[in-house]
Amino acid sequence: MDIRKNFSKRLKELRLDNNLTQVQLGEKTGISQTSLAKWENAERSPSIEYVAQLALFFNCTIEYLIGLSD
Repeated sequence: MDIRKNFSKRLKELRLDNNLTQVQLGEKTGISQTSLAKWENAERSPSIEYVAQLALFFNCTIEYLIGLSD
């Protein structure tokens, strides 16, 4: 199981399902567009604080966001 790839896929899916660009998501969460792009491309992994922040923003569990649940 590749948690980084699962996270990148779920993050992009959630962002697109909410009709948000990376810039718009960044403005709403305070996360830079550069960081979001790197996470969506599985180039880097976010800290647990950012994972939790995104889970709260998208109203999902951390487990869902990292691909451990459906």
